[in-house]
Amino acid sequence: MAQYELLLPKMGESVAEATVIKWVKQPGDAIDLDDTILEIATDKVDSEVPSPVAGKLVKQLFQENDVAQVGDIIAIIETEGSIDANVEETAPVVSEEKPEPIPGIAQLPVENVAAPTDFSTSERFYSPLVKSIASQENISISELDAIKGSGADGRLNKDDLLNYIANRSGGTQAPPSVVAASVSAPVAEKPMPPIMDAPRASKPSTTSVSGGDEIIEMDRMRKLIADHMVMSKTTSPHVTSFVEADVTNMVLWRNKVKNSFEKRENEKITFTPIFIEAVAKAIKDFPMINISVNGTQIIKKRDINIGMAAALPSGNLIVPVIRNADQLNLVGLTKAVNDLALRARNSKLKPDETQGGTFTLTNVGSFGNVMGTPIINQPQVAILAVGAIKKKPAVLETEHGDVIAIRHMMFLSLSYDHRVVDGSLGGMFVRRVADYLETWDYNREI
Repeated sequence: MAQYELLLPKMGESVAEATVIKWVKQPGDAIDLDDTILEIATDKVDSEVPSPVAGKLVKQLFQENDVAQVGDIIAIIETEGSIDANVEETAPVVSEEKPEPIPGIAQLPVENVAAPTDFSTSERFYSPLVKSIASQENISISELDAIKGSGADGRLNKDDLLNYIANRSGGTQAPPSVVAASVSAPVAEKPMPPIMDAPRASKPSTTSVSGGDEIIEMDRMRKLIADHMVMSKTTSPHVTSFVEADVTNMVLWRNKVKNSFEKRENEKITFTPIFIEAVAKAIKDFPMINISVNGTQIIKKRDINIGMAAALPSGNLIVPVIRNADQLNLVGLTKAVNDLALRARNSKLKPDETQGGTFTLTNVGSFGNVMGTPIINQPQVAILAVGAIKKKPAVLETEHGDVIAIRHMMFLSLSYDHRVVDGSLGGMFVRRVADYLETWDYNREI
């Protein structure tokens, strides 16, 4: 027997500590490779700490709500045999070329093994161990995506998959937690985030004496969001300017290229990277939007780091940041947007990836809203909301006179800090973003 010291992993350059919010494994519990040991939280991101070894949890060195420093020993795991000194704390590696046999799963002859499952077509996160089991059992990605997970934010863990396989191979009907995927359902242009179960951590609630109302305690992240929003409103006098944009060419162009783009890049192109590109261009035209305030000092930012507000399955909000967005082409922006959005939904963001933003974009149109008045993400001085794209009759000026045509229209709303951004600058900036979207080149190559 050997003992493995599990360290609090490094979570980013600017993050030195984390709070233990829940122990998933208790002393004496058996642990498999990649099992979640505990859940931790920084001031920005909640995440899980997986085990890089298999064995038994011997000791917890921190209690729930304790604060641990990066590199601290947080648990002792007893293992069989010696410990590989090269085992990584945060990224356990499972060979996908020759997966180890999984207990309870029949091993298929080599000649009967189907082609490996293609995980690149899914937006859901799967650990290396889950991928290995799925490939070994010939589970298609559509079948895998339909299995409800019991992990944080609906993450599918090993036990979920083994239970599903046991029911499937035993000839019994799949449990209610498995939703059958329809092969005939059309693919939505803007797929909605998957519906997840509520987080495993119970939320204390009590019923009022009337028996009708329920009191729900805010979770940790909601408390942080509430404090941040109140602070922003008390710090910055908010003003919001609105512009309506004709984005017909942009919509038609995306419809034209989306299939070929996905086939070539193995990525779906949404409107978000297009919006971010337009914002980055407009910031270069009006750099005094890309500032922060320190007392009576205005700090003009050199880098253009654009945050994109993302709603989590829990209902909370997080803002991952695309750094140096002005230096990325549309392909690079698309990959960055998709990667951050996927990892945000699966609680896989690093704390550094939610910091350092200089401007924020929020897409209220994804909820069917036509416009919004967003609250500034401090210490920034402006935030842009883009609304839903709707087909509407619009007046077009032609050489033969005005005509009414059906066009794709959307509202853009910019909230800005009136201490340092006047109406002229705020109005010109949001108008410039709209101009870049309206003059989109239908023949643009990507």
